[in-house]
Amino acid sequence: MTTTKDIVLSASDVVVEFEVRDRILTAIRGISLDFYEGEVLALVGESGSGKSVLTKTFTGMLETNGRIASGKVTYRGQDLTNLKKHKDWDGIRGSKISTIFQDPMTSLDPIKTIGSQITEVIIKHQGKSKAEAKQLAIDYMNKVGIPDAERRFDEFPFQYSGGMRQRIVIAIALACKPDVLICDEPTTALDVTIQAQIIELLKSLQKEYQFTTIFITHDLGVVASIADKVAVMYAGDIVEYGTVEDIFYDPRHPYTWSLLSSLPQLADENGVLFSIPGTPPSLYKEIVGDAFAPRSQYAMAIDFEENVPKFNVTDTHWAKTWLLHPDAPQVDKPELINNLHEKISKKLGKQEGGDHV
Repeated sequence: MTTTKDIVLSASDVVVEFEVRDRILTAIRGISLDFYEGEVLALVGESGSGKSVLTKTFTGMLETNGRIASGKVTYRGQDLTNLKKHKDWDGIRGSKISTIFQDPMTSLDPIKTIGSQITEVIIKHQGKSKAEAKQLAIDYMNKVGIPDAERRFDEFPFQYSGGMRQRIVIAIALACKPDVLICDEPTTALDVTIQAQIIELLKSLQKEYQFTTIFITHDLGVVASIADKVAVMYAGDIVEYGTVEDIFYDPRHPYTWSLLSSLPQLADENGVLFSIPGTPPSLYKEIVGDAFAPRSQYAMAIDFEENVPKFNVTDTHWAKTWLLHPDAPQVDKPELINNLHEKISKKLGKQEGGDHV
């Protein structure tokens, strides 16, 4: 992929293993991926595809039974795979690479005031005095849309709604002044209206601060509005990568076709959605060929026999599917995802029209 932007973070042939009841589970299977300065990259895929596990290698937050078995993670040239102890991560975790998790209640201390939780981060990462930190904390609270921030500074997390708590978690991440911000399904626990507000907030903050953003989600609808690039994950590997336009308008992997077909906006008149048949493979076993083949109506014999290399579609777009081999039969993507933008716009137009009736 050619780009003029600098690579901030890089995963190179990363394999992550977990020891589970005396068995080895390979959660990440040789992923290589670069994250560029100021870009928003979305990691998408079903639950269990490895999205969160991959990003935990960037902050040294794998569970105790997990390890990077091979490969390398580098941040601005520094090899992060050499950092073993929590204190080794102090200069990276939070201050350089910060994470917003999906459930704000697991990120906030229930017995500390909101204000104290933001100020302690500012004091640690920005070296400010207590008085300066308080004023900065109120500024951050205002920036993320907390009404009457000065009064609410001394309140506790239980006094905030779910959406407001997530705004506070974002304020704490901002207070770290990160270079890379990982958003791990940050809207999943919120209702649809609040989700949209949080997405808009993250977009405006990214535009203002220009941090590199890694946005983890299973919702491709969210991706369309926030991402520059998209990496589609399945069974611990990236099966397709491209710009958001590549993935939405010219997807090439059958798994990406299935994810797009599952968009809520494409439900039929009865509200019935396409669902992907079958289940993902066991990660305890070695996977040969295309991991998605047993669930795909487009699978060929070779999909069960040989691992798939990357096939370049354009300079910005590649996919791991034998359908891109010159000798493969010509297969068209499902009719359901043709003219995707037009279909979604039409569906939204009908909904908006219905609201006025």
